[in-house]
Amino acid sequence: MTIPNLGEPLNDEHIQLLNAVATSCRRSIIEMVTNAQSGHPGGSLSVIDYLALLYTFVISQHNDPVVVSNGHVSPAVYSILGELGVVDKERAVKLFRKPDDLFEGHVNRRVRGIHFSTGPLGIGASVASAFALGDQLSKKTSETVYLLMGDGEQQEGQAYEMMNFAHKYRLSNLVLFVDYNEIQLTSSLAEIMPINIAGHYRAAGWEVIEVDGHDYQAMWNALGRAKAMQMNAGSDAESGRPVCLLAKTVMGKGVSYMESEAEAGKASWHGNAPSKELAEKALSELVVSDEQKKMIEDFLSGFDGSLHEKIFSYDMVKSGTPMPEFNAGTPREYSVSEKTDCRGAYGNALTDLAGLNSNVLAMTADLAGSVKTDGVKKAFPERHIECGISEQHMVSTAGGLSLRDFIPFCSTFGAFMSSRAKDQARVNDINETNVKMVATHCGLSVGEDGPTHQAIDDISSFLGMYHTSVLEPADPNQCDRMIRAIAGVYGNFYVRMGRAKVPTITREDDATKPFFGDDYDFQIGKADIVRTGKDVTIVASGPMVPRAIEVRDLLKDQIDVEVLVVSSMKPFDHETLEKSAKKTGKIVTLEDHNVACGLGMLVSQSLEDAGLSISIAHMGVRGYQLSGTADELYEIAGLGAKAIKSAVEKLVSGA
Repeated sequence: MTIPNLGEPLNDEHIQLLNAVATSCRRSIIEMVTNAQSGHPGGSLSVIDYLALLYTFVISQHNDPVVVSNGHVSPAVYSILGELGVVDKERAVKLFRKPDDLFEGHVNRRVRGIHFSTGPLGIGASVASAFALGDQLSKKTSETVYLLMGDGEQQEGQAYEMMNFAHKYRLSNLVLFVDYNEIQLTSSLAEIMPINIAGHYRAAGWEVIEVDGHDYQAMWNALGRAKAMQMNAGSDAESGRPVCLLAKTVMGKGVSYMESEAEAGKASWHGNAPSKELAEKALSELVVSDEQKKMIEDFLSGFDGSLHEKIFSYDMVKSGTPMPEFNAGTPREYSVSEKTDCRGAYGNALTDLAGLNSNVLAMTADLAGSVKTDGVKKAFPERHIECGISEQHMVSTAGGLSLRDFIPFCSTFGAFMSSRAKDQARVNDINETNVKMVATHCGLSVGEDGPTHQAIDDISSFLGMYHTSVLEPADPNQCDRMIRAIAGVYGNFYVRMGRAKVPTITREDDATKPFFGDDYDFQIGKADIVRTGKDVTIVASGPMVPRAIEVRDLLKDQIDVEVLVVSSMKPFDHETLEKSAKKTGKIVTLEDHNVACGLGMLVSQSLEDAGLSISIAHMGVRGYQLSGTADELYEIAGLGAKAIKSAVEKLVSGA
């Protein structure tokens, strides 16, 4: 069989093959969810005609990336990959949703041929737009990115963020297929949330093609039209439009009792598996004849078993792996006479890195001046990605770009990064991406903006993630070196910093030189003793470090204070902490963060795990504060020098 090119019509033989492939896949879908007694058969059956067409005639030729944002239709994805021999079909059917293999309930990027693990709706849409943007930045003009979404998924705010972003960046290489079966999890779209999908996408500047999602010729023509638009796209917005195929489908297509429920507007088979008896009834309707089986075999024989190698997805990279050919450049040094903010040092370092590495990107959500990515915007405008006020989309897009060999730094205020975009960061963590989240305006350092902007629980938002490190610089010099270090290794990072200016930390033996200066080598997971002592250890982070040193100087004639700087919350330096704790026997933790779930918690846990019984006093934020300067808020919160000094004296005296 000659495989058609996009733009050419399908012949009867092509359509017969597609019917055979889709019917065989439908059988696999029913068998999967029945064996597991779990899963989403309805949407999988409604979308399989499109996936059969796409994978059989397009992906088999070009291996263009496909992002399935409505990840619960995994039975459809696993079934077509199994039908083409990319994965073991029998294992997928037998072990779907079981812990014995990778065929999870939502699409899993560890399965060959799947480009991103999805589940929470809307996230995959942003990732697909990132793939498309990454291809344009890399000048890959022939590749198309195919995105699959559900119709109910369009209710997600992130879908709107993506559709505007895709139009802004003229992603004509992005083709979205919306499975418009008009049924969502608990009922019909009409009952749950009526939505004008075509109207929204057209208003956002997309080309919308309404099509029958079970008509192979109609869908093929639509894909050909989308490809022609992509190849003919110019610099004007009209010809550089992304395409939405709004495909009218029937939930449970191919199984009569599922179709009848869907026609009545019922969601009976969205997320329910059939009993064995009903499964047998479905399979009796989904018969693949010997002639159809032979047709599939003949088609696959034309590839000589090569589809397993031809259809693949991006390799997983282990966190901590050095980035190839990365140039960290020469760190800047901020003198001891300077008092500046860490966010300014971050912006300077990022601009340096962008000048030395063409794959470094800066991303922000309408805060370039505040988070200091404006240096990159001025010097390298094509690599400054402005997402608008769309933090969720920004973080997911960063995840997608990182899988296209870019090193994205995405920045916003800590309150937004750790709360609004936590779900997106968590899915990036699951996918083991390479995103550098740098949050400014954290803690009470945010000052006059008040409690809505006080990120005082952001550390705990990321500590529970398995592939994301959490860092906080003590001053601009350490910040500069920290940014260069995390850019040079693969992995997700969350770096928090305040808004206010802070003094440069000096060396203990020479107050004219910065501690984090030329001879300092920042190591992820390593704590630093900036002042030595024997009576008590103040374990401090971020803007609290200068206050710890100030208190040490105030007490120098009566108490010998050691100051330990923790700039890496995760990974955590247990060894340096335990060594200091054994020496002094007493610890005060000091943080610009909720005292219950940040540095103090980590210190207590570390000492407990080591079996050390140490006297500890925890100092941090114990409640939301109002507006005021950072110094004013620290005083009110009990984090001023006088309060810290008193706490140290009390701990040492045993009072």
